[in-house]
Amino acid sequence: MRNAGAARTGFGDGRFQGKPLLLVSVQGLGTGVIGHPALPQATLIYNGPSTFPLPDLPPVPPRAHIPLMSNLPEKKGNPAVAAFIQKVASMPTVRPASGKPGRLIFAIDATASRQPTWDRACHLQAEMFLAVKEIGGLAVSLAFYRGFQEFAATPFLTNADDLARRMTGVSCLGGQTQILRTLKHALAETQRDKVNAVIFIGDALEEDVDPICHVAGELGLRGTPVFCFQEGQNPIAGNAFRQVARLSGGAWAPFDAASAGTLRDLLRAVAVFAAGGRQALARLTSDGARRIAGQLPAPRRG
Repeated sequence: MRNAGAARTGFGDGRFQGKPLLLVSVQGLGTGVIGHPALPQATLIYNGPSTFPLPDLPPVPPRAHIPLMSNLPEKKGNPAVAAFIQKVASMPTVRPASGKPGRLIFAIDATASRQPTWDRACHLQAEMFLAVKEIGGLAVSLAFYRGFQEFAATPFLTNADDLARRMTGVSCLGGQTQILRTLKHALAETQRDKVNAVIFIGDALEEDVDPICHVAGELGLRGTPVFCFQEGQNPIAGNAFRQVARLSGGAWAPFDAASAGTLRDLLRAVAVFAAGGRQALARLTSDGARRIAGQLPAPRRG
């Protein structure tokens, strides 16, 4: 299921004069700077060794726990999706600070078998921004893992076009799952500045589930629910994803490759929850929204 293709491009991070840089290694060209937050339009490919003179660049805020990175058939929703969105309606209200968009981490398994779903998610992610346009907005950070221990995350973006550009620049690459690393990243982010929800899309689990569940519980204590969307019917993954959702106070739902409408409904529902809380979600009428709402824990009292 995870046959690795030949990698032509590799990413990493580096530093120049104490400042973080994003490096790219391109087969047949060499190593060079592919971008920097201060120069978003800049692209430089250097044909040579990885030590070479670079212009002085302004510093960027430290993010030490992560490396820098620079028409589908419709199918009617199944009962599982309807139950998922009902769970969210019973969740404690998670409302961002006044005037501040809801913060959501959009995490995707980008190993080799995931390319069709990655492409689908790239197309559908704009639905999340559209769904919350009138209830405070949304800031989304894309996180993914692939290849040999490669993990990356974008800054929090408030524009669908910006997120789409980041996603189209990534191709899936064979490797093992890194769900624990993904959840630890989410925990670090919510400790720094509250993350209202995490979406995880995947189809497999190749790690020890106990440490994953522990971090999921920590996210739950901090009010950051994880919404696990499982593609396929892998029973090991399904069991683990349900536990992550339950321990974090989130929800789980399956979908399949033929159902673009199901995934769209699920993404929209979580985006609305992240931006406007349980009350905003309750106004949605899709099967996906009802399914999520039905799984969420009862509101805390007192």
